[in-house]
Amino acid sequence: MTEQIIQRPALPKKPFNPTSVWLSGWLALIWLIIVDLELSFETLLYGVQDIFEYFSRYSRPNFDDLSRYVELLGQTLATALWGSTLAIVVAALLAPFAARNLSPNAVTYRIARELLNFMRAMPDLLLALIFVAALGLGPLPGALALGVHTAGFLGKFFAESLERVDNGIYEAVTATGASRVQLVMYAGWPSIQREALGYMLYIFDRNVRMAAVLGLVGAGGIGLALHDTLRMFNYDQSAALIVVILVTILTIDYLSTWLRGKLN
Repeated sequence: MTEQIIQRPALPKKPFNPTSVWLSGWLALIWLIIVDLELSFETLLYGVQDIFEYFSRYSRPNFDDLSRYVELLGQTLATALWGSTLAIVVAALLAPFAARNLSPNAVTYRIARELLNFMRAMPDLLLALIFVAALGLGPLPGALALGVHTAGFLGKFFAESLERVDNGIYEAVTATGASRVQLVMYAGWPSIQREALGYMLYIFDRNVRMAAVLGLVGAGGIGLALHDTLRMFNYDQSAALIVVILVTILTIDYLSTWLRGKLN
């Protein structure tokens, strides 16, 4: 009697998992960066005690000059507001040209897109340094830096939102004989109003944080006072300024989150 050879079915091949490949590549890249930059975690561990000792110098905030800090804070908030307003105006003007379905032609679309990319690629600090060198110290360079940089982000957000509007809405308004400007005003912006308001609140929230930082390079406001106290090693006053900045940022962040929740 011949023995029957039973062949077991071949096991199915495991599906290719690109996640593991990306993760392995990412870890390898991180390791190469650590080696190339000579990042020493041993030095960090040894320096922890010094770090805590340095932070302990800010443990006694001095609020004797609180009225001046509040005045400087108001200047910082005004800088953020003006920068955000400039960004909204510039973004609103460029966004229809940067939207593929609203731009008059491909050349205009590409020019508007690259202009937004350029503004977005220029860091706030670099722009602030350029404007401070050109215009002098004060809030104006900070407002211009914030306006130019964040206009790139807002313009991109607005343009992509306008592209997502249902074409039927545009076609319905076009059928009435509306011009291109009327198409944007009566079909585009009303369709993305809630989304656009959320973006604008986010940009203002972000600009308040950056306005304080830009003061460190001479753009006025509470950041400039913080830079002066740090340079003079007045840790008590620096701590008070940091507390004022943190409380303000947290308050604005809470209000911004609450308003965005109301819009949704």
